[in-house]
This record gives sequence, C-alpha cells and structure tokens, in this order.
Amino acid sequence: MTNENIKTQRHSLAHIMATAIKRHWPEAKFGVGPVIDNGFYYDIDLGSDKLSTDDFATIEKEMKKIINSNEVFERYDLDIDSAIEWAKESKQPYKLELLNDLKRSGTTEAKDIDSEELGIESGADSKVDKVSFYRNGDFVDLCRGPHTENTSKVGAFKLMRISGAYWRGKDSNPQMQRVYGAAFESKEKLNDYLQAVESAKKNDHRKLGHELDLFLLSPLVGAGLPLFTPRGTVLRDELNKYSQEIRKKIGYKNVWTPHVAKQELYEVSGHWAKFGDEWLTINSKETKDKLVLKPMNCPHHQQIYASKPRSYKDLPIKYMETTTDYRDEKAGELLGLARVRSLTQDDSHTFCTPEQIESCITNLVEKVKEFYDTLGMDLKARLSFRDDSDKYLGSKELWDNAQRILKNIVEKSGLEYYVGEGEAAFYGPKIDFIGTDALGREWQLATPQLDFVQPERFSLKYTDENGQEKTPVMIHFALMGSLERFLATYIENSKGRFPVWLAPEQIRIITVNQEDSTIDFAKKLEQLAIDNNIRIEVDNSNESVGKKIRSSEMMKIPYTLVIGEKEISSSEVTPRTREDLKNGEDKSLKIEDFLKKVSEETITRSPKSTL
Repeated sequence: MTNENIKTQRHSLAHIMATAIKRHWPEAKFGVGPVIDNGFYYDIDLGSDKLSTDDFATIEKEMKKIINSNEVFERYDLDIDSAIEWAKESKQPYKLELLNDLKRSGTTEAKDIDSEELGIESGADSKVDKVSFYRNGDFVDLCRGPHTENTSKVGAFKLMRISGAYWRGKDSNPQMQRVYGAAFESKEKLNDYLQAVESAKKNDHRKLGHELDLFLLSPLVGAGLPLFTPRGTVLRDELNKYSQEIRKKIGYKNVWTPHVAKQELYEVSGHWAKFGDEWLTINSKETKDKLVLKPMNCPHHQQIYASKPRSYKDLPIKYMETTTDYRDEKAGELLGLARVRSLTQDDSHTFCTPEQIESCITNLVEKVKEFYDTLGMDLKARLSFRDDSDKYLGSKELWDNAQRILKNIVEKSGLEYYVGEGEAAFYGPKIDFIGTDALGREWQLATPQLDFVQPERFSLKYTDENGQEKTPVMIHFALMGSLERFLATYIENSKGRFPVWLAPEQIRIITVNQEDSTIDFAKKLEQLAIDNNIRIEVDNSNESVGKKIRSSEMMKIPYTLVIGEKEISSSEVTPRTREDLKNGEDKSLKIEDFLKKVSEETITRSPKSTL
C-alpha cells in the first residue's frame, strides 16, 4: 500500500471516530482531525463533560458498526457564506471560526491547522470562494479529503490515548481533548505496532532518565526546563567534549555570546518577523531596549565576524559555541527532553567564499558520519528544500544554486537521501540527518545548512583577490543539534546502555562485608581509579552481595567489581562486564591492568569492552 493510501485510510478513520463520538455525545464540538505518523487524532470539546480512556470501548464499538455499515464518503461543495451558515446551524463554533478566517483572508491564520482538513477553492483575489464537505451517514464535516470510497475500507485501528490541546495552540483559547488513534492497513501491522509501543514504554527516555538518575523536570522550575543530575551531566559533558574535538580538527574555534540580545538583532536577521511570537522577551528597567532570551546563535556569531575587516585569505572563518537557547514552546507540545523550552546546541558557523562551500560541507558530512558511527546510531539524510510558497527570503536563483550544491555533495558522499520539499529554513536549504526514537518517530539531529540571506542582511563583507568587496556565504552546522533532543533519541536507541567512555558510572565496587580491611581496600581502589580519570562509585551498603549486584545491573554499570578477602590478598579483580559489552568470559586481571584497560577504552571511545 502506498503512503498516500494509508494516509487516506487514517484520515477516514478520524471522521469515523468523530461520527461515533457525535452519536453518543450529540453536543460535541469539533476542531481538526489530521493524519499523523502511525494514525490520526481529532480535537473535541464536550463542554462540561469529558472523555476518558474508559469511553474507548464504547467509541470503538460504534466505530466498528459504522465500518461494517459500509457508509459512503460523499463529497459536496458549498460557497463560503453557505458554509458559515452550516457551522452556525450545526453549532460548531470552531469550524465557524475557521470559515470566517477563510472568508476574511483566505487563510486560517493558525500555524497548527493542517491544510488537508479544509476544502479550499480560491478565486483570483486569493479569497476563498468554495469549501468542500464530506458526509458519511448522518455525520457532516468540513474537509478537503480525500477519503476512502466507503467506511469499510479503512484497515485496522485502535484508540490509544487522550491529551489536552489548546484550540489553535494558544493557551488563551479553550482547551480541547485530543483523542489519538493508531491505524494500519492490516490487523497484523497494527498488532506489530502495538507490540512496539509496549516495548518502547520500557525504553522511553523519560522512564530511563528517572531510573538511571539522569534528569528531572520540576514543576517549580517550569515546564520544558529540564534539570540534569550529576550522572546526566556526565553525558552532556562527554558528548560535548567529543563534539568539540571533532569540530576543532576541521578548524572551528570557540566563541562565547550572552544569553540575551536586543530584539533589533533578530529584526535585522529576519527571525523576528517569522518567529518573534514564539520567543521569551525581557523588558529592561534601565534602558528602553527590548530584549530577547537568546533563541539562536547565528546573528551573534555574525557580529563577531563583522567586528573587523576580512580578506579572502582569512576564509573560511569557523566559530563554534555550545550554548543554551530559549524558545516558548507550546505547553501541549513539550515532550520530555525531545521538545523543551531550554535547548542546548553544539552550534557552529562557517563564513566562506562560494568556491569553498563544497569542501566545507563535505567535511561536515564526514564528521557527522564519524560521530554517529562511534555511537552506533543509524541516520537518514533528508535534503530539506524550499517549496513554492513565499515564506522564504532571498532570490529563487540563489535557492536553486544552493540546492544544486547540496544535492551534488550528498551524491558524491554516497549518502542515501530523500528530498523534503518545504522543510528548508527560511534563509536556506539544508541536509538534515534524521534519527528515530523507540516508537519510530523521527527527530532532526545533525544538520549543515547553507545561508546566502543573513550575511547580506547584516552587510557582511570580505575583500577578494582583486580588492573587491564580496558577501561571504554562511554555513550553519550542529553535530547533535539540540543536545536535549539528541539525548532523548540516543537514550532510547541505546536503551540506557551507554559505552564505557560515556557511562556516568564506569565501575562500581561492591564490598562483601563491612570489615575495615575491605572498606580500606575499596577506598584505595576508588582513589586509584579517580587518579586515572575513571568514574567510579563504592557500594558499601549493608545489603546482600546479590542485591548489590542486581542494583548495579539495574543501573546498567559497565563493570562491577566484587571486593572481598580473595581480591585483597591477590590484588586481582574479576570484573563483571555488562552483557552487551562483553567480548568473552569474565577473567581475572591485576588491578593496574584492569584500570589501564578501562582508561584506554575511555580515551579511544571504544564501543565494546577490550578485556
């Protein structure tokens, strides 16, 4: 089955679910019900009444009746004024709001409204003349479609969960209930997905983050503002250290920029007009400056470039900075570390001549491969290009040239890729490297992107070999992207089993008793490990050895050492190696040799144990 066919089935199921809900809750008011990955949802308002998962059996039973009745999906069109009258008579205020927007300006004026939900036919003046509706049985909905021929041809489904969602994503609007369903073309594929969901729950980064003591979210600090524990901070520090090492090898130098800036900076860059309503702002008590909590770093780095004259001999100039940015994400969209309000980027910017673009981006693609190969993560490459809309800055000729360059680079690099039209940044196309989480959801991680627009807006210049002033090209690059989003994906991919070099706790010492000689030996071993820059903890609790071993296993520690009289007398240990790291049977080693091996594994970032 093609992707379009399964989308049609899922869209039809959204209408079937709405039909079922309407029959049992006649006063239901409907928002939108788009297709999503693996299924669909519909936003619903029942007033003082509320749906719960206890209602799913009733809704599913009614949905199956509708499916078995083979109701035809019938499309018909109405002019915009007649459609508005329908919404009034049907007591559907959310549809009425959308239709009034369409009549007034030809747009819903809401970023979260899926265009497939609306049947729009525009006249020459870009105002909407007609909208389309679909009827099945006694249910009618404003919709562009398409739908299956009838309700019997929709595959297999299961209602999954309910969440809150503000109408049109604004917290000043009414809060609706968003009912999610999973849908696939066959019962077998649905069952496979449901099994994957159950498995994914065990590896959800939020669950593992709590169990492994990596991070937390505090209501008192605020939604979307994660706090990292000492163990979680090890992950952040080690990953950033590796990212910086890789980038330094190809000429990047560290810079530092403040966490606030004048709004004017982002007005010049073009970001404010596009995203200003999504940012956190500050009013100065001392000046008239309107300040913004830093949402991105490129305008700051451009000011460093602009601080003195540049020659073609200086280029490429490369800056990097690992820094936290802030964006006022919608409350309903926050998801653990995957979507946050404070995001830390390992951000980089290259200023180069047009002739240097290919070699610079080729280097970046190779470094992406190096970083993710070390971590054992498979990524897909997406060429994120523009579509035909007017939301992009810069001439079409610049964009065509930039997109041609990126396509040529990925083909020469031997990357498998696909093109995502409409996925470009407003200032330039990019190569997005996409990772998946435990549920198969896709997240953008590494990304190099070309920018011919911002350097022009900031009047950046360099002098060429003929003494002429030219505008440099800017290449944006992040190896992990958002460190938080990367960690959400990586924790789920690795199931929390980190390699030795990255593990927050590399070795755990377990004492078999509380005798002074045992404790003293454990402390000496601990200090020896610390002297070798190895992360180690001692479990000297008054629990049984078996229970302490199980605790170490639960925390997914790479090496566990049980210390007793035998180890003290021989100065040898038999490390218990975590199963996924093993090369063979555990064996005894001199303490010095064992620590040397662990140190080497850390320095070389070995994916497996070398014992």
